[in-house]
Amino acid sequence: MVVVPIDKSGLDVLSDAESFELLSTMPIGRVAYSDKALPVIVPVTFAFDGTDIVVRTQRRSRLATQASQNIVAFEVDDIDLTTRTGWSVVIVGRFQLVEDPEEIRRLDSLELHSWAPAAHDKYLKLRPEMISGRRILDAGQPVGGRVRGAVAG
Repeated sequence: MVVVPIDKSGLDVLSDAESFELLSTMPIGRVAYSDKALPVIVPVTFAFDGTDIVVRTQRRSRLATQASQNIVAFEVDDIDLTTRTGWSVVIVGRFQLVEDPEEIRRLDSLELHSWAPAAHDKYLKLRPEMISGRRILDAGQPVGGRVRGAVAG
């Protein structure tokens, strides 16, 4: 059996691989960044390019103009209110505006579409620098032959 570390709050600590696997199951995440020294959080559709997270936005959006080149946090979670279980993954890194025409053509093949009606003509890529994933399970719920273990430091 594999021992799953738990944090000081009693939540299971996810490995990077588990975090990316869970991220791939959801179509929407949230980006948190700073604009004029104030926090901004926006929902985004996203896709993966390897382990980089790709979002598509409008060229004049605050996301494209303020978040590009800045450190951002990207969060995705899935919570079941009935069972009070779920998971949350936060990735921190720097958004880069994609400007290379060849790379833009390659990213077009991801068929990443925004749910907002305005034209989205710019790609931003987030290369993960820090990954933090946590899961809360029903106390008696096993996770694929794994058991909960010691508190992670």
